[in-house]
Amino acid sequence: MGFVNYLKKLSDKPKVAISYDNRHDSQKYAFDCAKMLAGHGIEVYVASSLRPTPELSFMVRYYHCDGGIMITASHNPKEYNGYKLYDANGCQLIPELAAKVIDEIAKLEDVLAIKPLIDDLDSPLIHKVDKEVDDAYYQEVLAIRLRQDVKKDFKIAFSPEHGASNHPVRDCLKLAGYEVVAVESQCTPDPDFANTKTPNPEEMGAYTEVLNLAKDEDAELILVCDPDGDRMGVGIKHTNGDYTIFNGNQTGAILIEYILSSLKELGQMPENPVMFNTIVTSDIGEATAAQYGVETEKTLTGFKYIGDKVAKYEKTHEKNYVFGYEESYGSLVKPFVRDKDATQACVMLAEACAYYREKGMTLKDVLDGIYQKVGAYYDSQLSVSLPGQDGAVKLQAIMANMRENPLKEINGNKVVKYEDYKECKIYEGDQVSELSGYDVTDVLKFYLADGSFVAIRPSGTEPKCKVYFSIKDKDVMAAKAKNDQYHEILKELLH
Repeated sequence: MGFVNYLKKLSDKPKVAISYDNRHDSQKYAFDCAKMLAGHGIEVYVASSLRPTPELSFMVRYYHCDGGIMITASHNPKEYNGYKLYDANGCQLIPELAAKVIDEIAKLEDVLAIKPLIDDLDSPLIHKVDKEVDDAYYQEVLAIRLRQDVKKDFKIAFSPEHGASNHPVRDCLKLAGYEVVAVESQCTPDPDFANTKTPNPEEMGAYTEVLNLAKDEDAELILVCDPDGDRMGVGIKHTNGDYTIFNGNQTGAILIEYILSSLKELGQMPENPVMFNTIVTSDIGEATAAQYGVETEKTLTGFKYIGDKVAKYEKTHEKNYVFGYEESYGSLVKPFVRDKDATQACVMLAEACAYYREKGMTLKDVLDGIYQKVGAYYDSQLSVSLPGQDGAVKLQAIMANMRENPLKEINGNKVVKYEDYKECKIYEGDQVSELSGYDVTDVLKFYLADGSFVAIRPSGTEPKCKVYFSIKDKDVMAAKAKNDQYHEILKELLH
């Protein structure tokens, strides 16, 4: 109802797109949203069955809507469901816009009196959509390819983790000419995620079954998507038959290397190219992009900030988008979608695998080559759980103490600068300057003398304090050893 009242201030005849994933009651919630909006005179385009988050973003733009709703809890555990709101650009609402919806919610006096006004989906204002928007979305996804003639003589093992990417990813890969074998037991849209240890590709439990399938089928490439299809996990087979699973920073670096080197070689690099990532994303991506003369702009955590930057430059034409990604396994190749898009990422990653395979290289070889060019990075996260009200109070105390007593060094490695995104200040030696261009958020980022950084951020969706490590050294093993030491030190400080 708050969204209804917000939309009516934007347009006389607002339109909204709605989609949902496989969570418990997601379709029911989505259809209730459709009935609520239509009952208040708003035209609705609702997916007839589950569709991934990036396709919802596409739907908003395809049907020229004023907003969108996605019912999903993304990669979180099965007990959760959630509700994402989108603007007319197909971008999740940035805080400034979300605050306006929250204001409208606050004006509602009797929540229990709110009714959908109509009882079914037969309203002429409600349009169920499926194949038309699927075909249009697939066409755009296939158009991102840079080298359509690469040999595709290898297998891809895939799992949607019971989620909404099952058809989009498999369909687009097959249309592009790849042979895909799927973990069929994880292709059913099961809200209990019965056949996977976790639906989150950031956790190794998500790869158990797809690794078994890859070994049985001798698959070269492993692709895994989270339930709402915006995040992609990647694994690659070595010449000895073993598999390596990449983290989000590594996958991002490989995609950057392939896309930018191809754009340059093919003469397709635009003027004033820009790439986006976040303040907690590893520096390896920025260093790789710099090799091709591509500028990197950083945003706060949350792809809505990247989507907002895309919209800005689309209007001003100051810079031209070439890639955007987060360390949390989400990326966007082409901005016809304004959110993370695992379908695009899977198609582009498969093409990169095919291209380098023709050169006698695996994606692991590509990553090793990046390390040789820009330095070796070891990236990791530490999560400290602080559940309940006491946990929230303790988390506030931890962050307050960290501001009063900021890190001077970590295991002898000097802190040369730190940024406080809550106080909007940069501290470098005795100098204090303004930190501008970001919304206020509770993050501290410490830069170390060896080119590493450590960032501390309370989670926005879970009762956790997250610490992000981007550790640089002469080789990966040395960086990992340093990372492990830093983990123990920060774990002690945060308990």
